[in-house]
Amino acid sequence: MVHTYKSAGVNIDAANALIDLIRPIAGRTKRRGSDASIGGYGAVFDLKAAGFQDPLLVTTTDGVGTKLKIAIECANYTTVGIDLVAMCVNDLIVQGAEPLAFLDYYATGKLQIDHAASLIEGIAEGCLQAGCVLAGGETAEMPGMYQGKDFDLAGFAVGAVERQNLITGTAIKAGDIILGLASNGLHSNGFSLVRRLVAASDLTYDKPAPFAPSQTLGEALLAPTRIYVKSVLAAAQTGKVKGLVHVTGGGFVDNIPRILPENLGAHIDATAWPVQDVYRWLQKVGDIPATELLREAQLLDLATCGMVRLEVARGVIAP
Repeated sequence: MVHTYKSAGVNIDAANALIDLIRPIAGRTKRRGSDASIGGYGAVFDLKAAGFQDPLLVTTTDGVGTKLKIAIECANYTTVGIDLVAMCVNDLIVQGAEPLAFLDYYATGKLQIDHAASLIEGIAEGCLQAGCVLAGGETAEMPGMYQGKDFDLAGFAVGAVERQNLITGTAIKAGDIILGLASNGLHSNGFSLVRRLVAASDLTYDKPAPFAPSQTLGEALLAPTRIYVKSVLAAAQTGKVKGLVHVTGGGFVDNIPRILPENLGAHIDATAWPVQDVYRWLQKVGDIPATELLREAQLLDLATCGMVRLEVARGVIAP
């Protein structure tokens, strides 16, 4: 018997067809420093052409997590690509870095071109929102590793910041103001708990969301993570931002202390912003303590001298 890749469950022709489909999608993300060409073994980025004089490179990697399980169950693959980009580029900008290039890794048991194309469309949309180029990626078809429609996504982002503009938090001092940019929901963290609470509530993703009746539960939970690049970099360019925190896993409690100099803490007035309906619903159905919600809260905080006006959370740095 003659054995081939295809007989082993790997369809190279389908992978090549997907690459042909990706090229024009990636081409839309072209920016200064890169032509967004797909097909080479590595992506080239010209920092000088992008306008940098003395840049530091900043790199991040992340995934979407178990939010993918909801996308699979809803057969809705259009938004999790945006989530993937968001989780990476939102980590870049907290150090003042401009996102330049993004690469993705998509792994599945059986490649379905229409699903993959929806994912890549979402990734390209995320790149457009972030102002970075979709510079390349990898598609891995691995039968036996993933079952049924299961797949996984990982992302890798490269950014740059002029050496003198790197934001580290070391300049933060007592009396500085904390401002926060509101999230649009759960971002891409905490979905193992969310999925458990959905199951415990005997809900299905095609029913109206208890906290947003005009949408199905699946649509509401799959709302893509907000990409903060434009607003945060505009704030950073004022020269007044001393520290930034991307609040995802660990919430306020674990993330804010990461940028504070030793012997400084943060006082935050938790009554200064409205609690989103999705959090109220989760707290009610899961009997979740308020302290646990603070570990899940999704805002991107700015420790500044008060020049940013997009505040939601408000607080102050204190000894």
